[in-house]
Amino acid sequence: MLPRGRPRAMGAVVLLLLLLVVGFFLFGRDPEYGLGTTATLDEKPYGSRNRSASSSQLLLPSKCEVMLHVAIVCAGYNSSREIITLMKSLLFYRKNPLHLHLITDAIARNILETLFRTWMVPAVVVSFYDAEELKPLVSWIPNKHYSGLYGLMKLVLPSILPLSLARVIVLDTDVTFSSDIVELWALFDRFSGVILLWLDRLQQTGWEQMWKLTAKRELHTLTATSLADQDIFNAVLKEHPNLVHPLPCVWNVQLSDHTLAERCYLEAADLKVIHWNSPKKLRVKNKHAEFFRNLHLTFLGYDGKLLRRELFGCPNQFPPGAEQLQQALAQLDEEEPCFEFRQQQLTVHRVHITFLPHQPPPPRPYDVTLVAQLSMDRLQMLEALCRHWPGPMSLALYLTDAEAQQFLHFVETSPVLSARKDVAYHVVYQDGPLYPVNQLRNVALAQALTPYVFLSDIDFLPAYSLYDYLRASIEQLELGSRRKAALVVPAFETLHYRFSFPNSKAELLTLLDAGSLYTFRYHEWPQGHLSTDYSRWREAQAPYRVQWSADYEPYVVVPRDCPRYDPRFVGFGWNKVAHIIELDAQEYEFLVLPEAFSIHLPHAPSLDISRFRSSSTYRNCLQALKEEFHQDLSRRYGSAALKYLTALQQSRSRA
Repeated sequence: MLPRGRPRAMGAVVLLLLLLVVGFFLFGRDPEYGLGTTATLDEKPYGSRNRSASSSQLLLPSKCEVMLHVAIVCAGYNSSREIITLMKSLLFYRKNPLHLHLITDAIARNILETLFRTWMVPAVVVSFYDAEELKPLVSWIPNKHYSGLYGLMKLVLPSILPLSLARVIVLDTDVTFSSDIVELWALFDRFSGVILLWLDRLQQTGWEQMWKLTAKRELHTLTATSLADQDIFNAVLKEHPNLVHPLPCVWNVQLSDHTLAERCYLEAADLKVIHWNSPKKLRVKNKHAEFFRNLHLTFLGYDGKLLRRELFGCPNQFPPGAEQLQQALAQLDEEEPCFEFRQQQLTVHRVHITFLPHQPPPPRPYDVTLVAQLSMDRLQMLEALCRHWPGPMSLALYLTDAEAQQFLHFVETSPVLSARKDVAYHVVYQDGPLYPVNQLRNVALAQALTPYVFLSDIDFLPAYSLYDYLRASIEQLELGSRRKAALVVPAFETLHYRFSFPNSKAELLTLLDAGSLYTFRYHEWPQGHLSTDYSRWREAQAPYRVQWSADYEPYVVVPRDCPRYDPRFVGFGWNKVAHIIELDAQEYEFLVLPEAFSIHLPHAPSLDISRFRSSSTYRNCLQALKEEFHQDLSRRYGSAALKYLTALQQSRSRA
């Protein structure tokens, strides 16, 4: 809802002015400062106007004390991804606290709320505004621009930004900074006094009436805007040229086909902001195109966790939870053998949910989402998985910033993956020495949108018919409110990199008898799937119930609101076992499905499993985590948890 009592005419408010073509505009309400400014192409090559913009001649506001306000309109999956590169370049150079005002649709808000909450950048405040509230204010304008209504929203930002906000810099998502944004903020002082001249006129006419009247006149001949709000800004400025104060063009070097960017500067190093406002983006032609691309690509792959640094010399301005986290980390003993495990458990990873465009499946009462996690070295398994599982998937990927861009290219160039819009990819950025397997699973599980989830691993291929079979089984067994159960999908493995995948249970049993397949981890970890009772499964015609046993870790189908994985288990070992214990403690019954199966494919061992096998310290730390887990179980479930502790002690005595 818009704030009550907000005047519809903005005449009493010092207002904005800037063209969309610039990629940003300055907007001031404070009578001490100017109406607005636009970056225009200086006709003189690197003339005096550009030199006057140097930071050495600007009176920069004091760092720490002045919070800079930045507004951005962002909608959809791709813009949400673009804004990250903009933010990296902005944060890299900034020395002042920032307050971001993000006008978003529901998709972008969901993504960016998670991203900024987990990014935990000091001295950054983020406020969200609902773009839906602005749509009625601009929907009457015919517009052919690809951005749709969102390209018109800069016209009505005063309708949604706080009345107390005196000044704000408004940015497009496709700009890259190469200097501190505080220099741009300081340019507000360049047009003080102008506002006093125009305040009377604004009070008499009002910005809202001004642009609407102008737009209506222009639309008689334009029929529709082709450059979104830029057409309307241009028309207003044509009638009211004194409203605009030109900025040096180094603050907006545009790379579209119809600009003369090369006349703006002599040296690329003099540039302040690069505006990728060409549909060609990084493929633009310019004498300094390589320099621009390298700058953009540097921030694209830049490790975002490095931007969590505190502002030097400023009082600590921690984001929510960050101060407590730092205190907990400071209490860790770096000499303690399990320091890496403790540190990894406390690490908050940046999370970018729905990294690629996603079309959720229509709501269906028995639908199932496959949930899994992976790293870059398992990326090649995605195409085969998509061929085997036609239903929705929620996948968490553990990647560096640079790997995330490689992954993006991999999906976009794969005919199989690019055709699947019901697969939600969530990037969890790497941080720390151990693989946060259960944290990744929890990210993917939290983003599943169907009533049920199949908790799998990326190196398993489900039976071709499994998706349909699971949905039918859920309905027949009346899972959910009537029955609290986990459906067990029997797991098998092959040691062959190439083999003919069975189309049915009968074919699988033939391969099993021939020695081409084995029950999963039969040679190394038989207790992990012992309770599934494969001998019974061979003959089973109906689902059958099995009991929990020590170290049991089947792959299961459960309701989406099932218990989450215990994030203390990082690296290799016991991550699924602990989750199955939690299900059993909450009285889920385990039902083995007679026609279900999934097959593990061979691959090189992970770094963590190699460390587990070679390091006694690693194994001792895992044992310590198990004991702490059981202590927590006892606190939550009392005497009912005694059987798990007994099983652990027996397992330890066998070892």
